[in-house]
Parts: sequence; C-alpha cells; structure tokens
Amino acid sequence: MTSTAQAPQPGANTAHPEHLGHVIFIAAAAAMGGFLFGYDSSVINGAVEAIRDRYDIGSAALAQVIAIALIGCAIGAATAGRIADRIGRIRCMQIAAVLFTISAVGSALPFALWDLAFWRIIGGFAIGMASVIGPAYIAEVAPPAYRGRLGSFQQAAIVVGIAVSQLVNWAILNAAGGNQRGTLMGLEAWQVMLGVMVVPAVLYGLLSFAIPESPRFLIEVGRKERAREVLKEVEGDKIDLDARVTEIERAMKREHKSTFKDLLGGSFFFKPIVWVGIGLSVFQQFVGINVAFYYSSTLWQSVGVDPTESFFYSFTTSIINIVGTVIAMIFVDRIGRKPLALIGSVGMVIGLGLEAWAFSYNLVDGKLPATQGWVALIAAHIFVLFFALSWGVVVWVFLGEMFPNRIRAAALGVAASAQWIANWAITASFPSLADWNLSGTYVIYTIFAALSIPFVLKFVKETKGKALEEMG
Repeated sequence: MTSTAQAPQPGANTAHPEHLGHVIFIAAAAAMGGFLFGYDSSVINGAVEAIRDRYDIGSAALAQVIAIALIGCAIGAATAGRIADRIGRIRCMQIAAVLFTISAVGSALPFALWDLAFWRIIGGFAIGMASVIGPAYIAEVAPPAYRGRLGSFQQAAIVVGIAVSQLVNWAILNAAGGNQRGTLMGLEAWQVMLGVMVVPAVLYGLLSFAIPESPRFLIEVGRKERAREVLKEVEGDKIDLDARVTEIERAMKREHKSTFKDLLGGSFFFKPIVWVGIGLSVFQQFVGINVAFYYSSTLWQSVGVDPTESFFYSFTTSIINIVGTVIAMIFVDRIGRKPLALIGSVGMVIGLGLEAWAFSYNLVDGKLPATQGWVALIAAHIFVLFFALSWGVVVWVFLGEMFPNRIRAAALGVAASAQWIANWAITASFPSLADWNLSGTYVIYTIFAALSIPFVLKFVKETKGKALEEMG
C-alpha cells in the first residue's frame, strides 16, 4: 500500500483514488444511459400485440413500427461523438435524457400509428447517443487501474435495463387484469408500459448534474484548472496533476483522426480487417438475439402461452441474460475472446436448433404439445445464456481491440453501423417470417449460428493479452 509520505506519482497507472466509492458513483451515473438503452430497446416487447390490435395492422407494418427506432439509433450513434466533442459529454447525456423523456411521453400518448413511430425514432436517437457517450465518458474519467471494471458497468446496465423493463411490463399487465389493452390510470396497459420510462429518464438527467465533465474535454476546450480538479477527484491527490494534464495533452496531439478513406483497400472495397469487424457485428445480430427481447411475449403467445405467463418468461429470459453477461465478464480475460465466442456459437446452435424442432409441431387446441412446449422454453433460455456469455460481450471487446490504432475509430464506426443495420433487418423481418413459418425462421437463425463457428476459426485472431499497438 502507498504510504501518505510518498512523493506524488506522475503517472496515472499508479493512481488509486481515496474516494473509490465516489468514482463508482460517477461511472454508475453515466451507465444509466446504458440502463435506458436496455430499457427502451426491450419495453416495446410488452406492447407489440396491443399495437397490432389497436391499429389493426398486419405483421409487415407492425415490424416497421417496432424496428424504426433502430433508424434513430444509427443516426444517434453516428452523430453523438461530434456533438460530445463540441458541447461536452455531460451536455450530451442531458440531451439524451430529454429525448428519452419526450419519447416516453409521446409513445404513451400517441394520436395515431405515424406519431408512435415518430416517438420511437426520437427514443432510438437517444439510445444511439447513450450507446456511444456512456462508454466514452467512463473510459475518460475512470482511473486506469479500474478502467476495465468500471467500463463493464455499461454492458451490465444494459442487461439490467432489459430485465427491469420486462419485470415492469409483467407487473403492469397483472395490474390490468392480464390484458395489454386493459385500462390502468386512464390509459391502456401498453401505453403505461411505454410511459413508465419517464422515471429512469428523469433520473438519468438529474444524475448528469451530479457528475463532473470529462477531464479530456475540459483540457480540449482550455479549462485546465477544472480538469485538474476533476483528475484530483477521480484519481486522488497523490498523483502529479500537472504531469497528468501534460500526458493527456500529448496523447491528444498524437492521435490520428481516422476517416472513412483510411478503411479502403484490398480486393473488396474495405481492408480485410474491417470486413472481419463487419462480420462479427452481422453474425451477432443474425442469430436472432433481438427477437428474444423485442418479440418474446408475442412469440410465446403465438404458441398458446397465456399472456401473463409469456411476460413472466420474458422476464426470466432477461435474468438469464444478466447471468450470462456476468459469466462473460469473469472469463473473457481468463480464457480469451476467441474460445468464448466458439463456446457460445456451439451453445446457440443447440438452443436454436431445439427451438426450430419444437416449433415444427402443429398446435393442439392453440398450444404446442406439452413436450415441445417445454423444450421450446428451455431451449430459448439456453440460447440467451450462451449468447450472453459469449457474443453479447465478446464482439464489443473484439471491436474495441482488433483494429490498428490508425483506423480504430473509423473502423469501429463502420462495424457498429453494420450492427444496427443487421439488428434492423432481423427486427423488421421476424413478424413476416414467423407468419410464413416459425420453425423455418429458427432454422435460418440456427444456420447463421453454425456459420459463425468457421468464421471465427478462420478469420478472427485472438486479442487477449496483446497491446493495442500490436493489432494490424
């Protein structure tokens, strides 16, 4: 342990703040954006069938209303970095909080289908902003000795947000007598589900006033004295604050602002490493994971499960998602990214294959036969568990590490955009595919899970234990 008499340390790597609890609070407050990310992404699950019924629309139109938020996500993610560089990370969080609040109120009180879609886009824009600003802010504020663990708050907050939204939906449905269109507080139950997000949105906004601006941004805009105060607050007073400011300034000057042009090359437009990143993003979505969070209640009801029970199963799936994420956080640095991805792929093939088999049976009195029903339920949880303990976390770790420094920012942006597009494709296509053939739909997802195995074996290199400067 460092004694109090020891001379100040110039480097950040030795910084151990005296008030670690306060640093944890700062990271947790920023990660509230991740909580809202997960909550807003998943809360629509409880409203799908009610929206279909209220507006009397088919599967294709319904899918567009559900998936249209992802268009906002892509725009928000693409612009958040520039906004944050101009007005600061905290102001960016506050804008996201306001947009989340507006989206929640508007979605709860729509006049028609078109404005519900509009409010979904607004919420999506806020999700996109939160998905970029949260991790960036935490990385810039967290002491280096704790950066990895504090950075994991964002992913943990996302999966908790998903679980809480499912639990709240289930509670609201029970309060409304098991009817998504039942009256509650003068509104239909599904409207209350979408409106409740006002609470965490306002909390996120309030918390943003209680945490400091990023030292990196403060230095960039010339507020060095305030940057020193924040560094002292988060890294302790045993470091040489002037040296830390100089260190950050030098790092900022050395940075290469990567552009889209830097990614071009090779035989197929992009450099090969960029295609690997795009492939990881696409496979992560094409196994159909978001079907489990956007449509699980609808899925279970389509095979005869009672609405209240279907909401409960959606909640238990979210708990499994949390468990899997914790497992990934424990093992990703122990056994490596690539082995974890392969384990997850094998598990997903098993889970998805069993679901496809179960859904291939004809319904009896509107329900799956008992054996197939239980197999489908257990297999769905197996699928989510193996995704969460592997691809749910590993892909983001890979994308943060695998690209050379010179193209990292731009390549990560392209890979993230590919992920949003793939997410939209799966979300928009599921209702129509399920109407066509539910078992066949899961066969498609199973095939993509199986194809991910040779893709990882052949094209993906392990990044565990390597310095970022070694990537190329």
